[in-house]
Amino acid sequence: MTSSLSLFLCFILLFNVLVAHAFTGTYGINYGRIADNIPAPESVVTLLRANKIKNVRIYDADHGVLTAFKDSGIQIIIGLGNEFLKDISVNEDRAIEWVKVNVQPYLPGTLIRGIAVGNEILGGLDVELWEVLVPAAKNVYNALDKLNLARKIEVSSPHSEAVFENTYPPSAGVFKESILPYMIPLLNFSRQIGSPFYINAYPFLAYKSDPSHIDLNYALLEKSTGIYDAKTKLHYDNMFEAMIDAAYFALEKAGFEKMPVICSETGWASKGDENEAGANMKNARTYNNNLHKRLLKKKGTPYRPKMVVRAYVFALFNENQKPGPTSERNFGLFKADGSIAYKIGFRGLVPSSASSSHLSSEDFILRVGFWSSQWFIVVTCVAMLLQFIQL
Repeated sequence: MTSSLSLFLCFILLFNVLVAHAFTGTYGINYGRIADNIPAPESVVTLLRANKIKNVRIYDADHGVLTAFKDSGIQIIIGLGNEFLKDISVNEDRAIEWVKVNVQPYLPGTLIRGIAVGNEILGGLDVELWEVLVPAAKNVYNALDKLNLARKIEVSSPHSEAVFENTYPPSAGVFKESILPYMIPLLNFSRQIGSPFYINAYPFLAYKSDPSHIDLNYALLEKSTGIYDAKTKLHYDNMFEAMIDAAYFALEKAGFEKMPVICSETGWASKGDENEAGANMKNARTYNNNLHKRLLKKKGTPYRPKMVVRAYVFALFNENQKPGPTSERNFGLFKADGSIAYKIGFRGLVPSSASSSHLSSEDFILRVGFWSSQWFIVVTCVAMLLQFIQL
C-alpha cells in the first residue's frame, strides 16, 4: 500500500515538473529589442532566471532569441508582426512555412507557448489590417494543427484600449461599434480554440492624458479613495484592476462572459517629455513595485474575484531606438547594461568583468536553485520507480 501511494505521488510530481503550462504563476515581462545597446539574448536568459521570471513575450520570432532560450525553462510567446498579416491571411501554405521556419525547429527545447498574431490591430489606423486579422489567425492555427502543435501553442492577438468605446466606470466597459464586426469573429474564434482575451492596459497613459482629473495615487496602485461603481456597488482602489474589469464587462456585453482576460502589456515610463505628466523614476518604481506585489498575491479583481490576474510588464529594457516621445524609450525595469533601473526587488546582471566565483551565495542560489530543485524531484522519482519495479 505504501509503495503504491509513493508511486502515485511520484507520478504527480513528475507531471507537475515536466508538463508545461501556458502561463506559470502571474508575472511575466515583455522583452522588446528596438535598441542597439542591450545585452545579448544569452545574458537575458541569465537575467530572467536569476530573477525567477518564467513568462516572456517577444514581438517577433528572432532565431537568436529562440536559440538562447533553449533549455531555459522560460515560457515564451512569440509575435507574428503586423507586416506579415496580409500575406498570411490569404495563404495557408505561407502560414505553414512560417511555423516550420520560426517555431518547429526550436521545439521542444525552447518553450514556445503562444503566437501573438499582430499587435494592437483593431482600433489602429490601418483598417485593412482589421479585415485580415481573423483570416491570418485562423491560418496560423490551422498550420499549427496540421503540424500537431495546436494543443501546445496558443494563438491570440493583443489589443489596445482603443477597442473600447467606454471604460469608466468599469461596468460601462463596451467595445466600439465600428470594431464589433471584426472583434466578434475574433472572439468567436478565440473561444473555439480556448484562447484568452489579451489587453494592453496602461494607467500611465490614462493619467498622462488627463492628469488634472485622475488621482495619481489611484493610477500608481497606492492608497487612495479610489472609485465607486454605482451599478455594481463595487469599489476600486486602483486603476489597473478597473481596466481589467472594464474588459470583462465589454466581453460580457458582447456575449463572451466566460472568456478570461490577461494583461499583455502594462508599465510606467521612468522618463518623459515635458508634456508627459507622471513620467519619472519615482512613479515608475512605485507602479512597478506595487504591481509586482499585487500580482504575487494571485487574486482576482472586484468583479471577477476568482479569475486570478496575470500580466506581462512592459518592458525588460529601456529601448534607445524606439520612435515617438521620450517615454517610449524609458519603460525598462533594467538599463541597457543589464543593471536595474530602480529597486523593486530584482537583481541586475553581474558585471562582465566578474567571474562566477565572485557571486554571492544568495546570487548563486537565485541562479541555480530553482533548476536543481526540479532535477532533485525527477531523480528522486526515478529512484522510487526503480525501487518499485524491483519489488
